[in-house]
Amino acid sequence: MNMRDRVHSISLGQGQGPVAERMINGAKSKGDWVFLQNCHLAASWMLGLELIVSNLGTTQGGVLHDDFRLYLSSMPTPKFPVSVLQNSVKVTNEPPKGLKANVKRAFIEMDDDFFRKTWSRLAYDAVRICMFHAIIQERKKFGPLGWNITYEFNNSDRECAMLNLQMFCEDGHMPWDALEYITSLITYGGRVTDMWDQRCLTTILKVFFSPPTLEEGYAYSSSGIYYCPRTEKIEDIRNYIDTLPVIETPEVFGMHDNANIAFENKETTSLVQTILDVQPRTGGSEGGDTPDQIVWRIC
Repeated sequence: MNMRDRVHSISLGQGQGPVAERMINGAKSKGDWVFLQNCHLAASWMLGLELIVSNLGTTQGGVLHDDFRLYLSSMPTPKFPVSVLQNSVKVTNEPPKGLKANVKRAFIEMDDDFFRKTWSRLAYDAVRICMFHAIIQERKKFGPLGWNITYEFNNSDRECAMLNLQMFCEDGHMPWDALEYITSLITYGGRVTDMWDQRCLTTILKVFFSPPTLEEGYAYSSSGIYYCPRTEKIEDIRNYIDTLPVIETPEVFGMHDNANIAFENKETTSLVQTILDVQPRTGGSEGGDTPDQIVWRIC
């Protein structure tokens, strides 16, 4: 039996807790692996999961094979059992921060063979999709100045947009209106619920997909730093991405420099709050430092 047959996975949700429990009970004695996805969607079953994990390796838990492994995936949620976290090896998958890191990760994840077979002719368009995706993702760091409502755009949105673009361009003609409608109102717009955010999304898309973007020397910002290199080689595109600044200015997002003030205030507040949260809960009357003194010393 190969490893593929020994890995069992289930996406948790309503009524899936007992199914997952039976899967764990069957796998732990045989040394199989179990992957429980989306634990945050089964908040009512988290107490049951905590009991199962605490009993592993005990007489109450039954026989435990040395090869047995239990993998859990979850979005951040206060319902996830702390004891399970404390007794687990934790891996955090976070989206890259910054425009450069976002675009760079997109092209790192893109397989070279896939790019040559599928996107070598449309390399210019692949860069535009990745740049557009990074722009709308990074705008949320500006809070309500970026979007009225915070939206969680993800890699599947970008991949869907790229597949749509590939389909539209098969005959060598770029149908601008159809591309704008599908991308701004369906692929990404399906997540956008605010009317003004939808208008903003469509406007940003036109910066990357409209007839003027095909002109020589077209840039996505007034500084001229952000543009699409005219090349069919993925190596040249990656080299260009490496030249982008690590910290971008608000102008690439179409915003005033003062927008950075709101972002930096938010980052500072978050940092200070994190420092305070990890400190022991002792008061200044007991001889310890006050919260203000702790923050001042660390910063």
